[in-house]
Amino acid sequence: MSRVGKKPVLIPSGVTVDYKGRTLTVKGPLGEEELPMVEGIDLEIKDNVITINAEKMKEDKKIAAASGLIRSLVSNIVDGVSKGFEKNLEIVGVGYRVTQQKNEVQFQLGYSHPIVFTPPAGITIEVLEPTKFKIKGYNKHQVGQVAANIRMLRPPEPYKGKGIRYKDEQVRKKAGKTGK
Repeated sequence: MSRVGKKPVLIPSGVTVDYKGRTLTVKGPLGEEELPMVEGIDLEIKDNVITINAEKMKEDKKIAAASGLIRSLVSNIVDGVSKGFEKNLEIVGVGYRVTQQKNEVQFQLGYSHPIVFTPPAGITIEVLEPTKFKIKGYNKHQVGQVAANIRMLRPPEPYKGKGIRYKDEQVRKKAGKTGK
């Protein structure tokens, strides 16, 4: 079994875990998620701790590798329904801005028209400043995918660095044309 797969997952208070019929159901204050199990991997829930039991792990390398993946997915689900995940993004560029309209977000990104983005269920977008906003949710994959989709509306360009970027992202700038 992988080293990651051997580590137990602690269940925080306020989170309930149910494992029936090869499906793990985790409920917490922020939401509820389900995770189907891979064949050959089983979970054991005891004293607010989830441990991964991989049968045939020495015979099959795929099951040993999947045990680490399943442990990471279970940990992300437990963290998501208890604390949640967030991605911070910022907009760089003259005239580029974001505004909140109820549950939708409107972007002015230098195009001839504003772009209206409606987040999927389970995701909230909070505008902090006209050039900074935060994406929150309990599903780590969905939060990251929404952040990537918004970033693709106007990715940072390499000459001036204008566009939408993650908060701590470093954009490498290229040298422009040189004069005579």
